[in-house]
Order: sequence, then structure tokens, then C-alpha cells
Amino acid sequence: MPLKKIIRTLIILSAICVATFLITSCVTKARVAVNQLDTPGHHTFTGLKLLDQEKYSDAKREFEMATSLDAKYSKAYTGTALVNIYTGKLNTAWDNLTLGFKNAQTADEKLFVNVTKIRYYTVNKSDPKWLELAKSQFDEAVVIDSKHAPAYYFMGLAYKEALDFDQAGQVFAKVMQLKTDHLADADAQLKFLQKVQQAMPVTEAGKKIALIDNLTRADAAALFMEELKIKELYNKQAPKALETPLKETEKVSTEVKDAQKVLEAKETGNVPEVTPPSPPAPVKLMAKDIADHPLKTDIEGILETGVRGLENDPKGNFNPGEVLSRGEYAIMLEDVMIKLTGEKDLAARYVNSKSLFPDVPADMPYFNAIISVTSRGIMEAKNTKTGEFAPLKPLSGVEALLIIRKLKEKLKIN
Repeated sequence: MPLKKIIRTLIILSAICVATFLITSCVTKARVAVNQLDTPGHHTFTGLKLLDQEKYSDAKREFEMATSLDAKYSKAYTGTALVNIYTGKLNTAWDNLTLGFKNAQTADEKLFVNVTKIRYYTVNKSDPKWLELAKSQFDEAVVIDSKHAPAYYFMGLAYKEALDFDQAGQVFAKVMQLKTDHLADADAQLKFLQKVQQAMPVTEAGKKIALIDNLTRADAAALFMEELKIKELYNKQAPKALETPLKETEKVSTEVKDAQKVLEAKETGNVPEVTPPSPPAPVKLMAKDIADHPLKTDIEGILETGVRGLENDPKGNFNPGEVLSRGEYAIMLEDVMIKLTGEKDLAARYVNSKSLFPDVPADMPYFNAIISVTSRGIMEAKNTKTGEFAPLKPLSGVEALLIIRKLKEKLKIN
């Protein structure tokens, strides 16, 4: 063999060896397990437990340890997606779900991806058809296993988020029938939906407020304006201005003066042009901090209406995101009752009364309002066992709606 050919062959073999070395060195080697519990399954199981405890960084670490042992372990990628869903990293979550789906081999792994996608769409509503997309994943899940309780439970949460409370109730009821997973969760959701049904919100705003954990000032404005329709109620109750009849002498005097003016105008030829007075422009109260607020219209409406407790602060701010206490809500309700019933003495009627609640002393600013609303059955004690009203505690949206419903019933408001 010629020397040149031998050298060329050696060069090619060397290049192949180098390339092979570079390729193999770039491949991530699987981590070697250090003990019997160091397995992808155990780390994923632990990660899901930590996820339930809202220990997101610890959960993510467990899922990463699982994939370091097995780069194709589907459930670990899907678990990581859940971490990113809960922490708001939705784009990254979708990438994790893609890997989870790609590596899913068993029915259990595929179901986990389907259910997690339902949860993804429930949180990420950027697509107007998010509910349909979630339903598509649900349909795929029940084809695999028609009795898979997590699919029903999380689809129920999706319907609830979409304000379809009837459909949500049916799906949660199915979870209870299956008697496997999420029993306590589904039971709590059904009890919540019963409260919503009792509150009977009639507007979309009211239904959204029903899902709120802590009612804010902006939420209260929307509740009074849209569910109670307070502006219309106040307009109905507003007394019409009575025309005071002129005394006979004043009437004659006025007629004489008017006649004299007409005669003077005819003699001089200068008939004055009568311009009717312009009606006074309505005063529109504005808040400095609501320019971009989604409930701006409701807030401006409530400011015009003048509900006590929902005014601007001295600096002209409405503070829309401030959470309301039960005592503050009682003050607002008392003011509404005074204006609708005309009972002006209600604001001080119970000042010297004895407190009905152990945590509401007579010198508390909310005292009279709390007694006013509780004596009529519109609000009640927060803790029926201790009798505490909890005036400083926040109230949920569904609680606020139930109270509005009672107010309507007591005042016979349709």
C-alpha cells in the first residue's frame, strides 16, 4: 500500500475517533442512584407531596433529581409543569408539558398530562377558547379511564372558573359518586356552590365576585352598583320637589309686574330675548387612583351615589384594592338602609344599647351599624359557637352576596 494512502487512512480514522469522542462527551450521562430511595418514581412522588404543601422550589428540585436519573421520565416533566403553573411561568410550563406528553408511555402517565393540561388552561385564559381546550383534554382522559376522579375534579374547577356553576356542580357530584380521589375537595366545592345558589347572583359581575376570597372596596362598588342596582333604587326613593304655590297677593303682584314689562317692551320696540336658565351640571366625583382600573365605571357610580364607607380618602384616592372588613361592610349596609327606608335615626339608634357580641364593644366605631344590620337578620355572627361577629375580619365574595340577598328580602327589593 502506498505511503500516501496509509497516511490518508490514518488521518480519516483519527478524525472519526475525535468526532466520536466529542459526540459521546456532549451526551448528558444519567446520574447514578446513591441508595434504594434515589429513584425517579420516589423523587416524583415526593415532589408532588411538596407541591401540595406549596413548597415549589423544593418540589422542582425533586422533579429535576428524577429526570437526572431518567431523562425520559414523563411524570417528572409534568410535575415540573405544575410547579411553573403555580408560580406563573406559563410558557415554561407548556414546554414541560410537551416533554411530559412526548415521553408518556403508560395510561397513568398520559392521564397525568391530560389533567395537568386542564389545570394549565384553567389558569391561562389567554386563548378565548380555553374552556373548550380544557374540555378536549378531559374528553381524552375519560376515554383512557372513565372513572378517573382527578379529571372530573379539575374539569369541575374549570367550569367554576368559567362561571358555569350548574355544570361545575354536576362534575363535582360525579367525583363524590366515584368515591376515590378528591372526595373532601369536591365536597367543599359542592357546599360552596350551594352558597352561590342561595345568593343567586344575577349579573356576570356578581358571579365573578362569588369566587373572590376577600372582598375589596372595588368589588363592593361593583356589588352595590350591579347586583343591588343602588343607583336605580335611590332614584326611585328620591322625593320629588314640591312646587310651593304663590300666595294670592304675591301672584297678583307678579302678574302686574309681568304686564308692565310687556307694555314697556311694546312701547320701546325692544322685546327682550328670554333665555331659559341652564340646569346645574351634575357634580362628578373622581378618584385619582382608578384611571386604569377595570371597575372604574362602578367606582365612579358609587362615588356619585354617596354610600357611606365607600368615599374617597382625604387625598382623593378610592383605594380600590383595599380589603374590606365585616365591620366596614356593616356601615355601608346601614347607610343603604337609612336612605331606602328614610329612618334617619337609625345611625344612632343603638348607641346606648348593650352589645350582643363579645368582640364588639359599645365604643367601637362599627357598633351601631353592626347592631342595626344584625337586629334585622341581614348579617349575623361569624362564629356561631362563640357568638363572635369578627368585625375586623375580611369577608368573602359569596358572603357579601348572601348578605345583599338578605338585604333585598328584608327591604322587599325585587
